[in-house]
Amino acid sequence: MSDRVYVIGHVNPDTDTIAAAMGYAWLLHERDLADTVPARAGAVNPQTAWVLKKVGLEPPLLLNDASPRFEAVALRLDTALPDAPLREAWAIASRTWGVAPIVTEEGVPFGLVTGKSLFGLVSQLVGPNPQRRDIRLTEILDTPCREACDTRVPKFAFNGRIRDSLNRILREEGDDFFVVDEKGNYMGVCRQRDLLNPPRLKVILVDHNEPRQAIANLEEAELLEILDHHRLGNPSTHVPIKFTVDIVGSTSTLVSEKIEEAGLSAPPPIAGMLLAGLLSDTLILTSPTTTERDKKAAERLARWAFVRSGPLAGETIQSYGQQVLNASAGLAARAPEEIVSTDLKLYEAGGYRFAIAQAEVTDLVQLTETQEKLLTALTALRDKRALDFVMLMVTDVVRGSSRLLLTNEPPELSDLPYPPQPDGTRLAEGVVSRKKQLLPVVLGLLER
Repeated sequence: MSDRVYVIGHVNPDTDTIAAAMGYAWLLHERDLADTVPARAGAVNPQTAWVLKKVGLEPPLLLNDASPRFEAVALRLDTALPDAPLREAWAIASRTWGVAPIVTEEGVPFGLVTGKSLFGLVSQLVGPNPQRRDIRLTEILDTPCREACDTRVPKFAFNGRIRDSLNRILREEGDDFFVVDEKGNYMGVCRQRDLLNPPRLKVILVDHNEPRQAIANLEEAELLEILDHHRLGNPSTHVPIKFTVDIVGSTSTLVSEKIEEAGLSAPPPIAGMLLAGLLSDTLILTSPTTTERDKKAAERLARWAFVRSGPLAGETIQSYGQQVLNASAGLAARAPEEIVSTDLKLYEAGGYRFAIAQAEVTDLVQLTETQEKLLTALTALRDKRALDFVMLMVTDVVRGSSRLLLTNEPPELSDLPYPPQPDGTRLAEGVVSRKKQLLPVVLGLLER
């Protein structure tokens, strides 16, 4: 566990985030033989779920908190039954740090045999006047384990956060604790000294570099690297790390370039995942964020993905890209709360805390039918997150245009260069990129 590295993107992950995490974890494992695990900081959206099913891959591990957990320090020591002779626990304790877990046949912790509990048993057998009592060691070792164990040992959940139990840990007299699963079954034993200095999760961030968009309690993790294509907003670190931020349309592009530099080719499912991330972020290479490197990356990934034996046999960049975009387009079939929160980014500028969400459609006519419900959902989201204002960018991926819905619009944004419409929205002709087109305008008005 100490050498395991989690590759993870931002909260509210999109397809590029999931693809980059899976692709980069695969590369690091193949190239460096690293113990890498792709992870996600939230639920997969409908588009990503469709792509995963299409290429035949499972979603990455859900990891929504970087705080160390009891599993990181638990050791699954050998156990003895309560009615087993104490000599069995003695043998276990001689191989550990002097403790032996006593566990029932059902797998439930019964107690711990420790030096202190053994002394208690001897005191009980010998009594207050040891010179008057002749007892052999073999007699003690034939005693059932249940007679020699401490049954008041605290139990902590295997997946529980250590930080949440520190006060209790420090109050306990003992130094050893049980770790159990959700059913209360034995998972291991941990020591107080290890709980007070647990190993940090090793993390690589992809597709973002802002703490506000990162997995919770990132400061408790060991951040090793960042691979991204967004503006700078990076967290501070205690030691130097690898940091790559480049001007391309998707993080999947950067991952594909690193795979090629290593002299490798991604297997068809991974290549198909990366290609979907690239085509989603660049709207099939038509977004203003698209670069020549993205186009070359798309050709490279298509060559790896569209092999006859793969899940995407017979596809083209255009046909596959259209299916990817269609998988996310549409408002009527989705709950308003899901629409405003699935692809959401949090920002701070000019003294404001705000969020910009984006949803894709194939026709802006869909907005008319759901506008009121979306505004209600935006207001609820603003209140829940304690934000100053929230904006929803509804993008027509076919015609390359967007409409903007705002709640609690600050006066600074009255100068937005997008004309108000009779229904209260703003029309942003030709605007499809939140990162490169909309956000710079909003930040420029808030920070002037």
